[in-house]
Amino acid sequence: MLDFFLTKVKGLFSAPVDNSKTSKKEKNITKSSSKTVVSQPTEESNDEKNRVVFSPTKIAPPATVVDTSRIEAQIEASLQNAKKIESEAKAKESEIFRRLTSLDEKERYLIQKEKSLDQQSLDLKKKLDSVDDLYRKQLDKLEAISGLDVEKAKKLVISSTEKKMVSWIAKKIEEAKDEIRQKEEEITKEIIVDNIRHGLTDYVAEYTVSTISLPDETVKGKIIGREGRNIRAFEKATGVELELDETNDIRISSFDSTRREIARLSLEKLVKDGRIQPLKIEQIVAQTKTEIDKILINEGKRICQEVGAFNLPIDLMKEIGKYKFRFSYGQNLAKHTIEATKIALGIAYELKADINTVRLGALLHDIGKVVADQEGTHVDLGIDLLRKYKISDKIINCVAEHHEDKEFSSVESVIVYIGDAASGARPGARYEVHEEYLKRMKNIEEVAKAFPGVISVAAYQAGREVVVIVEPSMVSDSESEVLSQNIAEKLEEEAKWAGQIKVTVIRELRVNSIITGNKINKNAVKDD
Repeated sequence: MLDFFLTKVKGLFSAPVDNSKTSKKEKNITKSSSKTVVSQPTEESNDEKNRVVFSPTKIAPPATVVDTSRIEAQIEASLQNAKKIESEAKAKESEIFRRLTSLDEKERYLIQKEKSLDQQSLDLKKKLDSVDDLYRKQLDKLEAISGLDVEKAKKLVISSTEKKMVSWIAKKIEEAKDEIRQKEEEITKEIIVDNIRHGLTDYVAEYTVSTISLPDETVKGKIIGREGRNIRAFEKATGVELELDETNDIRISSFDSTRREIARLSLEKLVKDGRIQPLKIEQIVAQTKTEIDKILINEGKRICQEVGAFNLPIDLMKEIGKYKFRFSYGQNLAKHTIEATKIALGIAYELKADINTVRLGALLHDIGKVVADQEGTHVDLGIDLLRKYKISDKIINCVAEHHEDKEFSSVESVIVYIGDAASGARPGARYEVHEEYLKRMKNIEEVAKAFPGVISVAAYQAGREVVVIVEPSMVSDSESEVLSQNIAEKLEEEAKWAGQIKVTVIRELRVNSIITGNKINKNAVKDD
């Protein structure tokens, strides 16, 4: 087709040119251009006779000359480009053919491979079927020989394995227990000592006296008043005793720390005001008593915040605020509570116990000590007060068991007990006058000796343990049990101490036989 197109193009541009026709046209053009039209004059007008009219000569355009050499060069370039395109097309055609051939070969290979895989799959399936048949035959033979089916055999193997594992597991458990026993004392000491170290609080022990320094002697005279009427009015209104000496210090003495605090604040206000008289004293003391509630609430909030306890009832926080003005053997109750709570919390974190129960149990374990208008032990008073505020039973159990009055019901109760004991029993935490200690111990012994049949009594552990020795001829074994209970009840009635008192009654009967040498065996004596 391309050759045909090229032939047509060559024929179009190679046709002969007719020179005769071209020259004839040129002659006609030349002849027409050389003619000049001259107008002839007429007789009708003289003016027209003298007028000369010229007609423009029309010049024909020059003949077009065709440049055949340039056209031939273009045709030659087109021919060369067409040949190049033709050769590229042939190359592409051969490449496509070669690729098609390669694809045909791969297709044949894949078809052959697929047939081979199908055959292998069939062979493998036949082999698996034969293996399954052989397995079933062998299994049937084994069941026939052993007399057991597959399920029974499985159970037999599992039970045998479990028996072997039981001894191994028991051995491992014993080894673990031995290892724990070896380390438990060390770990326990480390936990307790570390948490005691972090839970200690610094405080100065106060007892039953508060001191106020006066600016000069004239103020001391105003406090005394004429014939001592001012000091008597102050002691009557506050319920404390004022002690004045030669210095400018006044000591306020009272066993009730709240009264002592009210008296201290009132006296400071009176000294600042300067008008000290019975009526003014009564007004200031009454005003201070109303303000002490705010002081107790703020102090309760401070104690709760220090141990991380929040959202407690406002009245309960007021009771906690009384800790600041309560002392036990010289140890401030607020400081003791904070210290015991921090120690208990540290142990609770280590043992993964209930943190909130331990926190509130340690915070409220001595709440009964601030209840002054009711009779009973501080444990019972604390339980009644907490039930009034609907505190949970877990926390109440911690309070009820922190002196081992009851058996521990939870690990949290044990932790609260440890925190309280660690804070109160550490050296330097508490102070007790020696005479008071001896008086209490003597009182315990006298209560026990008052019962018939008691020979001697010994009190130990600060009065928490009492050993009673009885006359065996007067008290039988069954009567010893009754006597022990009676002594415990009597001590509970007449002696109010924190914690429980353990009473042990010992009845020992000894029978001696004495042999006298009335008859001497003569055979046993050797002759000289």
